[in-house]
Amino acid sequence: MAKVTRDDVARLAGTSTAVVSYVINNGPRPVAPATRERVLAAIKELGYRPDRVAQAMASRRTDLLGLIIPDARQPFFGEMAHAVEQAASERGKMVLVGNTDYVAEREVHYLRAFLGMRVSGLILVSHALNDLAAAEIEAWDARVVLLHERPEAIDDVAVATDDLGGAELAVRHLLEHGYEYVACMGGIAETPAVGDPVSDHVEGWRRAMDEAGISTEGRLFEVLYNRYDAYQAALKILSGPERPPAIFCSTDDQAIGLLRAARELRIEVPGELAVAGFDDIKEAALTDPPLTTVASDRPAMARAAVDLVLDDGLRVAGTRRERLKVFPSRLVTRHSCGCS
Repeated sequence: MAKVTRDDVARLAGTSTAVVSYVINNGPRPVAPATRERVLAAIKELGYRPDRVAQAMASRRTDLLGLIIPDARQPFFGEMAHAVEQAASERGKMVLVGNTDYVAEREVHYLRAFLGMRVSGLILVSHALNDLAAAEIEAWDARVVLLHERPEAIDDVAVATDDLGGAELAVRHLLEHGYEYVACMGGIAETPAVGDPVSDHVEGWRRAMDEAGISTEGRLFEVLYNRYDAYQAALKILSGPERPPAIFCSTDDQAIGLLRAARELRIEVPGELAVAGFDDIKEAALTDPPLTTVASDRPAMARAAVDLVLDDGLRVAGTRRERLKVFPSRLVTRHSCGCS
């Protein structure tokens, strides 16, 4: 069977191949509704399938978006990636996902790979974007939106949560329950101080404690973000001579590890220990007890990132327009803090 071409569609629809192209690509010129219907009917009748590779070569762009994240195995990033994919689908785009595992070289690898594929745009969740990766973006003159994190190495359009304010909300809430003080599970010492959400969570904890006139000295624990390392760290923290009455965790994953350790040590939550997290991943409502946490609107953030990276106004006169869209945080109270 001969391959159906755009010329075949044009003959059946009684129009030009240019008009067929405008219908398939939704532009660049408008098509009358009746003509559009004839073209679509011809495409369906003939079973025509556009050659996306040829289209990409001609336009030097594809229908693909690149998404680079630290680790899709962590629920927060998995949920964020799903939200980006949903938002991209609404705009007729597909998403390529690369996991960096917090390794700078892998981040550069995916940047080069995705930009080499001529993606329409790149959404980057970077733990610590280095100068080499930033230079790669500059070299390709790439359309990039930073999501969730705002690394100092690149000054570009960003979509983020009010991490600092959200952490303050959680810690104030714990203190309002009457706990003597609130300890904090932060990130590791190498965590960058600029643009990193966990650093903002720690700073929000410090501010809330300072506001209450309570010392933070010796009450910050450096713990990796995932539940497995948090569980091991929590066993030591909770078995120590000065067990905290309440702990604010920089991520829900840390809080889940902490709750497991407390259950193993037969420490009642919230009777003997109060716990709050940050992110409101889906599992937070299913922990035992359900986890008090700080929520961000991930679907809205993902939609904003996709819209921005596909927005023709992203660049002005060949330069990047500095933009930062911050979504508010909200406290979700459950039983782990002492609320009924």
